[in-house]
Amino acid sequence: MGNVGLLKQTQQFWDLIVPGNQDVDAKVRHLIEAEHLRKLAQYRRIDLAMTHQYGMDFEEFIGRRIPRQENYSWEVEQDAMAWESAIGGIVTMERQLRELRGLNG
Repeated sequence: MGNVGLLKQTQQFWDLIVPGNQDVDAKVRHLIEAEHLRKLAQYRRIDLAMTHQYGMDFEEFIGRRIPRQENYSWEVEQDAMAWESAIGGIVTMERQLRELRGLNG
Protein backbone atom coordinates (compact mmCIF):
# COMPACT_ATOMS: atom_id res chain seq x y z
CA MET A 1 0.00 0.00 0.00
CA GLY A 2 2.93 2.32 0.60
CA ASN A 3 2.81 5.65 2.36
CA VAL A 4 -0.56 6.99 3.35
CA GLY A 5 -1.16 10.72 3.38
CA LEU A 6 -4.05 12.13 5.37
CA LEU A 7 -5.42 15.64 5.56
CA LYS A 8 -4.80 17.29 8.92
CA GLN A 9 -8.52 17.16 9.80
CA THR A 10 -8.73 13.51 8.77
CA GLN A 11 -5.70 12.74 10.95
CA GLN A 12 -7.40 14.42 13.92
CA PHE A 13 -10.52 12.28 13.48
CA TRP A 14 -8.32 9.23 12.96
CA ASP A 15 -6.50 9.86 16.24
CA LEU A 16 -9.81 10.28 18.10
CA ILE A 17 -11.30 7.08 16.72
CA VAL A 18 -8.19 4.89 16.99
CA PRO A 19 -5.97 6.33 19.71
CA GLY A 20 -2.56 5.03 20.50
CA ASN A 21 0.86 4.73 18.91
CA GLN A 22 -0.01 1.86 16.59
CA ASP A 23 1.20 1.88 13.02
CA VAL A 24 -1.25 2.64 10.22
CA ASP A 25 -1.75 -1.04 9.37
CA ALA A 26 -2.71 -1.89 12.97
CA LYS A 27 -5.14 1.03 13.10
CA VAL A 28 -6.74 0.02 9.80
CA ARG A 29 -7.11 -3.56 11.04
CA HIS A 30 -8.74 -2.17 14.20
CA LEU A 31 -11.28 -0.26 12.10
CA ILE A 32 -11.94 -3.29 9.89
CA GLU A 33 -12.50 -5.43 12.99
CA ALA A 34 -14.92 -2.86 14.41
CA GLU A 35 -16.91 -2.84 11.15
CA HIS A 36 -17.02 -6.63 11.08
CA LEU A 37 -18.26 -6.70 14.67
CA ARG A 38 -20.96 -4.16 13.78
CA LYS A 39 -22.13 -6.27 10.85
CA LEU A 40 -21.97 -9.45 12.92
CA ALA A 41 -24.21 -7.87 15.56
CA GLN A 42 -26.66 -6.79 12.86
CA TYR A 43 -26.83 -10.31 11.42
CA ARG A 44 -27.27 -11.82 14.88
CA ARG A 45 -30.14 -9.42 15.64
CA ILE A 46 -31.91 -10.56 12.47
CA ASP A 47 -31.33 -14.22 13.39
CA LEU A 48 -32.64 -13.64 16.91
CA ALA A 49 -35.70 -11.73 15.69
CA MET A 50 -36.60 -14.47 13.20
CA THR A 51 -35.99 -17.18 15.80
CA HIS A 52 -38.43 -15.44 18.14
CA GLN A 53 -40.94 -14.74 15.39
CA TYR A 54 -41.11 -18.35 14.18
CA GLY A 55 -40.27 -20.08 17.46
CA MET A 56 -37.47 -22.11 15.87
CA ASP A 57 -33.99 -21.74 14.45
CA PHE A 58 -33.29 -21.34 10.74
CA GLU A 59 -32.35 -24.99 10.23
CA GLU A 60 -35.70 -26.14 11.63
CA PHE A 61 -37.53 -23.42 9.67
CA ILE A 62 -36.11 -24.84 6.43
CA GLY A 63 -36.38 -28.47 7.53
CA ARG A 64 -40.08 -28.05 8.31
CA ARG A 65 -40.58 -26.26 4.98
CA ILE A 66 -42.33 -23.33 6.61
CA PRO A 67 -42.38 -21.22 3.41
CA ARG A 68 -44.18 -24.07 1.63
CA GLN A 69 -46.60 -24.54 4.53
CA GLU A 70 -47.40 -20.83 4.31
CA ASN A 71 -48.05 -21.14 0.55
CA TYR A 72 -44.90 -19.12 -0.19
CA SER A 73 -46.48 -15.92 1.07
CA TRP A 74 -44.58 -12.73 0.32
CA GLU A 75 -43.87 -12.07 4.01
CA VAL A 76 -42.57 -15.57 4.72
CA GLU A 77 -40.43 -15.57 1.58
CA GLN A 78 -38.97 -12.18 2.51
CA ASP A 79 -38.25 -13.45 6.03
CA ALA A 80 -36.65 -16.61 4.66
CA MET A 81 -34.34 -14.62 2.36
CA ALA A 82 -33.38 -12.13 5.07
CA TRP A 83 -32.80 -14.94 7.56
CA GLU A 84 -30.69 -16.95 5.12
CA SER A 85 -28.61 -13.86 4.32
CA ALA A 86 -28.11 -13.22 8.03
CA ILE A 87 -26.97 -16.80 8.67
CA GLY A 88 -24.51 -16.55 5.78
CA GLY A 89 -23.35 -13.17 7.05
CA ILE A 90 -22.70 -14.57 10.52
CA VAL A 91 -20.57 -17.37 9.10
CA THR A 92 -18.66 -14.98 6.83
CA MET A 93 -18.04 -12.32 9.49
CA GLU A 94 -16.88 -14.90 12.05
CA ARG A 95 -14.48 -16.45 9.51
CA GLN A 96 -13.10 -13.08 8.43
CA LEU A 97 -12.67 -11.97 12.05
CA ARG A 98 -10.66 -15.12 12.78
CA GLU A 99 -8.48 -14.46 9.74
CA LEU A 100 -8.04 -10.78 10.62
CA ARG A 101 -7.15 -11.55 14.23
CA GLY A 102 -4.66 -14.15 13.02
CA LEU A 103 -2.63 -11.61 11.05
CA ASN A 104 0.79 -10.96 12.52
CA GLY A 105 1.12 -7.46 11.11
